Amino acid sequence: MKMGFRFDLLVLAVALLSTPALSDLVLTRVDRRVDLTSHIVRITSTLKVENTGKDSVSEVLLVFPARQVKNLAYLTALSSTGKGKAKTAAVNLPVKNVNSEGMPPALVAYSVSLPEGGLGKGESFTFDVSVVFTHSLQPFPEKITQADTQLLVFEESAYFLSPYAVKVQSLTVKLPHPRVESYTKLENTKIQGSEIKYGPYENLAPFSYSPIVVHFESNQPFVVARELVREIEVSHWGNVQVTENYDLVHGGSQIKGEFSRLDYQARPHIRGAAAFRNLIAKLPPRAHSVYYRDAIGNISTSHLWGDARKTELEIEPRYPMFGGWRTAFTIGYGLPLQDFLFKSGGKRFLNISFGSPISEIIIDTLIVKVVLPEGSRDISVSTPFPVKQWEESVFFMQTKFSHLDVVGRPVVALEKSKVVPEHDQYFQVYYKFNSISMLREPIMLISGFFFLFVACIVYVHADLSISKSSASYLAKVQWEEVQSVIQQVNNLINRCLTVHDKLDASLRDLSRTGDVQACKTARKQADGLLKELSKELKPLLSILQTSPQAVQILPKVEELVVKEKELQDKLMVKHTTVVECYEKKVSGREIENRIASQQNKITALRQEVDDLLDFIDEL
Repeated sequence: MKMGFRFDLLVLAVALLSTPALSDLVLTRVDRRVDLTSHIVRITSTLKVENTGKDSVSEVLLVFPARQVKNLAYLTALSSTGKGKAKTAAVNLPVKNVNSEGMPPALVAYSVSLPEGGLGKGESFTFDVSVVFTHSLQPFPEKITQADTQLLVFEESAYFLSPYAVKVQSLTVKLPHPRVESYTKLENTKIQGSEIKYGPYENLAPFSYSPIVVHFESNQPFVVARELVREIEVSHWGNVQVTENYDLVHGGSQIKGEFSRLDYQARPHIRGAAAFRNLIAKLPPRAHSVYYRDAIGNISTSHLWGDARKTELEIEPRYPMFGGWRTAFTIGYGLPLQDFLFKSGGKRFLNISFGSPISEIIIDTLIVKVVLPEGSRDISVSTPFPVKQWEESVFFMQTKFSHLDVVGRPVVALEKSKVVPEHDQYFQVYYKFNSISMLREPIMLISGFFFLFVACIVYVHADLSISKSSASYLAKVQWEEVQSVIQQVNNLINRCLTVHDKLDASLRDLSRTGDVQACKTARKQADGLLKELSKELKPLLSILQTSPQAVQILPKVEELVVKEKELQDKLMVKHTTVVECYEKKVSGREIENRIASQQNKITALRQEVDDLLDFIDEL
């Protein structure tokens, strides 16, 4: 960082030494005040300019190093006359970027237009210049531990950089804390509390430059929104709904090492001095329906209070914000329509603030979307500073749909980079709207309910039954018949399985009692029952085979019958083998060996039959 700074100074110094004065203007006095009490750098300069030439002058040039202009967020010039109570209201002087002849490339010039008539020979004029920079304070060191305090570096010139000679000038640097690590010491430099004063310096040549560096302590919140999307939705039914989506980061020194929540909770001012835990959002008066949430859901660690003049929301993230840490959340609130919507010249216009309500926040990219009521036309925008308006073709095609919308609501989208609290000014969106269009939604609701009731009446009184001669009705009847037949088949198969279980039970009784005659009797009864069930199955299968509705289910039913028959045959073979063995007085172990293979096949077949039954039941 130091090497880069020295190289910039070398280039700037060479450019300045080779640059002549640009006019006969002289700055008789320059007083500069640099405010470093937050992470936003604010420089206010009071300039008294005198025309020593012969011709009238209509503008004054302000110059800045090109490296500073990259972070320039806000520049304004104000003039006022008188002192104390007699001081008149400040008047904005037009400021614009210019390409002045003879200006070195390392400098960027801005022109301040003087009041009408300009500055004549020998006349003087006093005005104030306010400049705001973002990301101009560099953390040094760049990484700190949880217990360290944050140290920042600020780079500036002790002399006011100007294309004009300066008779007398001074500089005051205000710090947030009296602790100063180091600062550049020049002639007439002194430190008083939290202020460092340079000067006064007299008779400085044009483009005089004397670099200074201040290394100081600052634990102020480094609140940086990488992107903020504000959506302002206007409803002529009495409400302006504002929704703000933040992508926030702590832009200060990044934390290194581990984070201990226990240490932070015990001593937050020591073990978390560089972190911020809450933010204050100053909402407009009479804000209502306020909410604060993130991707997880509603965040209850917030507090809201207010009166007729203000509404303040204290925002507390889910975790303390250390350097480099990020969070994303949404704030939403409603505003009374009559406080922000007005009429002028046959048009309505929305008058609302542009920036963020959060105090001392830098916004790298701010997108403001104004959603107007459906039917709005002839839309135009007026802003107090330049903004990027999305392309016209996109601008008019962009719409948002909400409840009961037909063609959608037009959306005005504005974008600006490097936004600071000074940009929180009012802007206007003008549009035309026919009041009769407000009746569109009530009429749609009334018509919707009317047709709903009419449909209910028609439904109640109309005969919507299906004709018994229609193809769909006949198909339905046939399918119901198929379902009934399938149910009967299932019942018969289950009865067959019950007979199988009784045969198995007779074999178990045989092994226990040795009564062969009783086992043969059970076999004879089972044969009779299975023959009867087989006869009952045949007509049911014939019905399924002739029904077109049973085409898909028939293969499974036939497979079920075949598997049951195969199971029945295997079971009979097993029964005959066991009975014969008992008649021949074969040992029990020998009987088990003879029927082992048969039993395995019986078990597998029984499982297949059960699976087919379950499948058919699901259909």
